[in-house]
Parts: sequence; structure tokens; C-alpha cells
Amino acid sequence: MMGRDVSDEYLDGFAGILADASATGRRLTREEIDSRRVLGEQAAEAGHGLRALVAAHLTETRANWPTATGVTTDSVLAAVAQALDAFAEGYERAQRLAVRQEEAARREFVDDLLYGRSDLGRLAQRAERYGLRLSYEHAVAVARGDAAYEEGDPVPREVERALIGRFGDRSILLTTKDGRLVCVAPGDQDDVLAYFAKQAYAATGGGQVAIGRSQPGAAGVVQSYEQALNALDLAERLELQDPVLYASDLLVYPVLTRDRQAMADLVHSALGPLRQARGGARPLLDTLTAYFDSGCVAAEAARRLSLSVRAFTYRLERIHKLTGADPSDPVHRYTLQTAVIGARLLDWPEKPL
Repeated sequence: MMGRDVSDEYLDGFAGILADASATGRRLTREEIDSRRVLGEQAAEAGHGLRALVAAHLTETRANWPTATGVTTDSVLAAVAQALDAFAEGYERAQRLAVRQEEAARREFVDDLLYGRSDLGRLAQRAERYGLRLSYEHAVAVARGDAAYEEGDPVPREVERALIGRFGDRSILLTTKDGRLVCVAPGDQDDVLAYFAKQAYAATGGGQVAIGRSQPGAAGVVQSYEQALNALDLAERLELQDPVLYASDLLVYPVLTRDRQAMADLVHSALGPLRQARGGARPLLDTLTAYFDSGCVAAEAARRLSLSVRAFTYRLERIHKLTGADPSDPVHRYTLQTAVIGARLLDWPEKPL
């Protein structure tokens, strides 16, 4: 219960309102209700608990129970109920405002953190409020599902409960950005992000998760976040179905696309002749994709394309004839496979090089 000195501050005028309203059986006036609301707001802003405040009102009611002629128990309780209702309304209104302000501050911090905005020193200070020490290394995981997620949605709450239940408060920041789930965790705690990936995969109904590399400092969080986003983008363009993608495993793809013109030249030179085939380049390009994705096992590749092995082998022979490169020859295979990756990254042949 609140101390008497604190209670008096938020009970100002209560005894007088109780005595007057109980004596006449009237309802509280607008001014009286407004005064209770204001005191409720002030109590919430001061950080006092509502239970203690209600208890203080009841204690004050017992101490100042009206004894005037004609006062009934019902009239006293009615006045108390009105006063407490107005007080609680003001208290809850202040709490809702505080929650909205906290949510806005958290969203601003997340935006600044992931986009690298704001002064680094100030950003580091704000990060400590959310349990992050930006002087350490951090890694970022990003999960996407069929739907877009916002803070407070059931899916983020489910994942957050699972993480807290497993690891407690271990300097983890779970949030949403652009409809995706985002988890920032210390770089030396791989188990946290691995568990996040498992929970996010389940909660999103089979969504895909990408994990960036561990990087130091506030700028490192941005880099790791961008690496995770790039990994998801690559997975979409290359039709990678792995539920969890690690940016460190996909480093070859940014290298391949660093010189876009050189990659376009390779695709044009190695695969351009496939346009001469009946039906265009797409069926034969899909043939090469299935062949390389299946480890150059013709039977498995044929199964993936719902073709007979004979039909698939004919397609490989057709590719050899058109391009002059034999997919089964290790010398030619590297060039063709690199060109196929380039075609997928450049959306060829649908888009011109």
C-alpha cells in the first residue's frame, strides 16, 4: 500500500466530494470527474501502481465515511464508484499514452539501428536501454513468411515468448521491419539465432530465415542486417529452398555479380545460342539448372523436371550441340554452371542483357 504522504497527493478533494455527493445522492459533476481523471494521470506518470491507489481510496473512504442524516450505504458506494472510475480512466489514459510513446521511441531506435542513422555515440546509449551493447559484435537474422508482420502481431509475440523462455534476457532484440521478423543477437551466441530461425520457421508456417555474419559496432549491425536481406533476395532469385540461409555460405554470389557487365557477357556468350532452340532458351536453361542442382546426376535431374532419362539426355545433347559446351565435361561444366547462376541473377532470358 502507498505511504500516507503519497496517498494524500492523489486523494486531494476526495473526502469533500464523497461527503457532498453522498448527502444528496447526486452524481459527481463534470468538474469533479475531471479532477479525478487528472489525479489518475498524475499517479500513473509518477509510476504508482493502480492496486495501491485503489486501496488508498478505500482506506480514505473508511476514514471519512459520511455520517450526515439521510446518507445511505448505496449513496456512499455510488459516489466512491464514480470517483474511482474517473480516477482509473485517467490512469489508463496516461498508461496508453506512455505505451504509444515507448513504441514510437522503440520504432525510431530500430529504424536508426538498422539503417545506420543517428550519431553513433547516442545510438549506443539508446541501445543499452534495449539490452544491446554496440561495442560488441552482433549478428542479425531476418525471417519472412507469406504475410507481413508488425509489432504486437501473434507471430512476433510467439517467437519472442519462445526466445525469452529459452534464453531469458541475453541482450536480444526482436522486432519487425518491412513486414519481416528481425532478431539482433550477440555474435558469439550462435545458438540464439539458430533457435530464432527454428521458431520463426514454425511460427510463419515454413518461412525462410537468413542470418548475416557477425560484425562489430553499430555499423556492423547494419552490415549484418543487409547481408541477411541480400541472402533472402538471392534465395528468391535463385529459387533456393533452404529454410535457413547463412550469408557466409553465399559469398560467391556477390562476387559473381560485382562486375555485372562481365557476367552479362558470359551469359550471352555461353548461353545465348540456346535462344535458337525450339521453344526458346528457357526449357534448356531449366534443364541445366536441374542438372547442376542435382549434382550432375541425370536421373535425379530428369525426375525433378518430370522427364524420362532419355528425354533429359537428349536435352543435354541439344545444349552441347548449340553451345559447343558439354555439361558432363568437367572442363566445360564450370563455365556453364557459372553462366546459369548469372542467368538466374540477371533474370535472363526474360530480361535482355
